[in-house]
Amino acid sequence: MDPAKPDIRISDVVVSTAGRDRGEWFYVIAEEPDYLILANGKDRRLEKPKRKKRKHVQKVLRSETRVAAKILSGDKVLNGELRRDLVFLARENASE
Repeated sequence: MDPAKPDIRISDVVVSTAGRDRGEWFYVIAEEPDYLILANGKDRRLEKPKRKKRKHVQKVLRSETRVAAKILSGDKVLNGELRRDLVFLARENASE
């Protein structure tokens, strides 16, 4: 793992920095040593998440939303919840 990159954990919000999905926001729903499992509820649904190398994402923020809490606790999360939450967080972050 790159020491310059912040530690990314499950339920964090990240943005893709490489590939076709560059600039898109995702929730981290699972992690592997070198990869993160990402979903955004739209193109990458929970049923078929994206597997992406850690070095190709950038942590945007540690989300303290209801959706993040559901991901951490293992409760069922809906794709619509992911979409709404990510749109809200992207707009909120863009206005800052």
